[in-house]
Order: sequence, then structure tokens, then C-alpha cells
Amino acid sequence: MHALEVAGEPIVLYAHRALFIPAHSTLIVADLHWGKSATFRARGIPIPAGVTQHDLDRLSAVLHETSAERLVVIGDLIHARDGRNERTFRAIAEWRARNAVEMVLVRGNHDARAGDPPSEWNITCVDGPMLLGPFALQHYPGEHETHYVIAGHLHPHTIIRGPARQALRLACFAFGKRGAVLPAFTAFTGGGAYTPHESDTLYVIADGEVIPAEPS
Repeated sequence: MHALEVAGEPIVLYAHRALFIPAHSTLIVADLHWGKSATFRARGIPIPAGVTQHDLDRLSAVLHETSAERLVVIGDLIHARDGRNERTFRAIAEWRARNAVEMVLVRGNHDARAGDPPSEWNITCVDGPMLLGPFALQHYPGEHETHYVIAGHLHPHTIIRGPARQALRLACFAFGKRGAVLPAFTAFTGGGAYTPHESDTLYVIADGEVIPAEPS
């Protein structure tokens, strides 16, 4: 994990691709894309089962580590309508029964197509931005008139280059002057379209740690 201060508020970044705000006991994640592997299989693409369960286990781990009282998903909870199959939804329902934390979904583009989660999951669904202290929580990156934006959607990655022309592509958190972009929580996704600004600070996830990237 890596602690820092943003908009005058202490926060903690976790290698599980999550951000924790201690003052509000709130864990924030983006782009879970539950059911994405099931969606691929429904379309005839041979993807192994167990991806959603692996992500649920990681989410349980970081909830336990932070003792968060609230979990906010800033968009793209369910990947697509054809990923809403019985096996996937049963695993999620069982996970939700074991994790009674307050849960809020700030809707993203995939949520608009896939629909809100089942009511029995007890997830409050809202359109962004959701204001929390000095932060505006929303799916799409951008600026807010009065609050520092925490967003997802773009699945930021960066390239780390070694002295012998090695190159390693790693997920990262990206913090700018007016907003931050979180990495996709699920590892079952490609890198997005985020282009870092020269003033951004990147925090790379590698070997179970969150590491400030060296300025290029």
C-alpha cells in the first residue's frame, strides 16, 4: 500500500487496485466488469471460468485489510447483459451475503447497457458525480467545479523500460492537479486510452506493491 494526501485528505492506495479514504471509511474501486468472462464464453470465445471469483476474493481481501464501512464502485460493475448468467450471479450473491458492507454503484457506460444489479444484492445505484468530502466520485474522468475528481473508465497503464530495452506494461493510478484515474479493478481487461499529462504523478502496481513512478 502507499499513503499520500490529495485535496487535503489522507488516502491510501492498495495493490489490489483500490483506493481507501480513511476519514470516510470508504473503499473505492473502478471497472469490476463482473461477468466479463461469461460474456466472452456466451459469444463463443473460450475463456476459463473463475475470473469473477478471483476478483471477488481480492475484493474481500482489501475490504478486510481496510475494515471499510462503505464500498463505492465508480462504474462498470456488470460487463454486459449476456454476462448475467446463473453461475456468475450465484457467486456474486454468495459473496454479497458474506460482505454486508454498504455498497454504492456510480453508474458507468457498461452499467447503462447491462442494467442495474439485482435488488437482493443491496447495492445503491446513483448517477455521478457522488460527492464525498473534497472528492467527486464518477466514472468518466474530467473536472469538477469545486471537488477533486476520482474516476475510472480509462484503465490506466504505463510502460516501465529497463536498461537492455526491456519493457513492462503495468497498471497504475494516475493523479493530476484536478483529478485522478484509478486502474480497472479486474485484471481481465486490456489497457485503456489514458494518456498521462506531463504534470501527472503515476503510482505503479508491481509485485504486490504500489510504487511511485520515476519521472520520465
